[in-house]
Amino acid sequence: MRSLLGKKSKQPHAAIEPVNAQLPTMRGADIGAVFAGNRRGGDFYDAFRVNSAHILFGLLDVAGPRRENSAIFSNAQKILRDSGTQLLNSPEINETDALTELCLQLNRAILDSAGTVHSCPAFVGCYNEDLGTVGYFNAGHTHGLVRHSSDISELGATGLPLGLFSHTTTDARMIALEAGAALILVSKGVVEVTRKGEEFGLARVEGVLRNSNRSMGAQGLCSSVLAAAQGFSGTARVHDDLTALALIRTLP
Repeated sequence: MRSLLGKKSKQPHAAIEPVNAQLPTMRGADIGAVFAGNRRGGDFYDAFRVNSAHILFGLLDVAGPRRENSAIFSNAQKILRDSGTQLLNSPEINETDALTELCLQLNRAILDSAGTVHSCPAFVGCYNEDLGTVGYFNAGHTHGLVRHSSDISELGATGLPLGLFSHTTTDARMIALEAGAALILVSKGVVEVTRKGEEFGLARVEGVLRNSNRSMGAQGLCSSVLAAAQGFSGTARVHDDLTALALIRTLP
C-alpha cells in the first residue's frame, strides 16, 4: 500500500495500514488503530464491545520475535475477550476492580504460555459510553496521552510489565473524557524511531496530538502519528512494528 507520506517519497518506509481487527462501532465515540512495519515484533492490539455500554481495548508489546510468540498472543487475546467480558458484564460492575482482576489473569496467562519470565508491557482500557470515562491499567507500557480542551495529560505506568512476577499487582485508574477529548496509545517502536541517534520520543507524539485537527477521526489521528514518526526517521528504514490506537469522544 502507498505510504501516507506521499506518492513521490523515495524514503523506504513501511506502508501505513489499518489493523485487521474489526473495531466496534461506538455510541458518542470513535475508535481506530493503524499499523506500520514488518510485523516482526510483538505488538498486539484488540478492541471489542463487552455489552451495551462498555468497550474494552488494549495494546500489548510482547517481548521477542513475533514468530515465537503465537501461543502468548492467542492466550492473551482469549483472556482479554473471555475474562474481560465476564468481569465487566456484571450489572453491579466496579470497573477498576474488574480491570485489576483482568490484569492478574493476563499476567498468569502470559507466564503460563511462555513457561518462564517473559516481559509484556500492556495498556488495557474500558470505555463507558454512558459516562464518557475510561478505566485503565498501564503495566509498564508507553504512557497514554489524553488531549483535553486546554491541555494534554499522560497516563503513566500503574505497575510493572506483565509476565515478570507471578503475583504482580497493577492498580487500575479512571479518567473522564470531555466531549472532543482524544486518547492515543502508541507502541514502544513509535517512540524509539531514531534519526542520528535521537529518538522520536513521546513529546513528538504529543506534538502531533496537540496540533492535529480536532475534527479528525481516530483512524486519521493514528495515521498522522505514524506518518510523523516515519518522516522523522528520514531515510532510515523502520524495522520495528509501529502501532497506534486512538479513542475520541466525539462532539455532540
